[in-house]
Amino acid sequence: MFELPEKELKLLKKLNTPKKIQDFLNAMPKNFEKNGYTCYSPLVVLKRNKCHCMEGSVLAALALRVNGFPPLLLDLTATDDDLDHAVALYKKYGKWGAISKTNHAVLRFREPIYNSVRELAMSYFHEYFDDKGRKNLRSYSLPVNLKRFDKLNWMTTQEDIDFIPEYLAKVKHYKIMNRQQIKNLRKADKVEIEAGKIVEWKR
Repeated sequence: MFELPEKELKLLKKLNTPKKIQDFLNAMPKNFEKNGYTCYSPLVVLKRNKCHCMEGSVLAALALRVNGFPPLLLDLTATDDDLDHAVALYKKYGKWGAISKTNHAVLRFREPIYNSVRELAMSYFHEYFDDKGRKNLRSYSLPVNLKRFDKLNWMTTQEDIDFIPEYLAKVKHYKIMNRQQIKNLRKADKVEIEAGKIVEWKR
């Protein structure tokens, strides 16, 4: 099934709810890319037992697929001086939720309570700020189904899966604000900034 080795397939089948997938990602150490840029496939992530945001979201999408959900990603884009973020999307009870791998106290799991992808994406807005308190989320994509990359062996290849983040960067994104709204944004409070510095895994 999906050309996954039996051991890894059995593990993913046990992650049969979004909650279990999120708990599994939270327990996996952060990939700090100490030896340079990586974009590991889900199989390599499972063998190395570490991942960053993109790697974690793709692994979550595969876990969802193994358990009957479509493997969907949502791309969130930020200003040029901040990092973009990606989450795995799932739909339950007719509502959208998200699974997220992050090292910070924010930009995390979303319960399936959102009526639309835009509504879910907007739920990340006020938490998406930098160390200076600037709110940097600018746009979001529609769901991208990773089945489109099946011929590229995205689930089990030993090579980096750069083609996924490259594709996400090219798809149509929807702006969250106009220039006037951006101009009038209020910075996050000091206590929010301090809370945002909490990390799960230390470098």
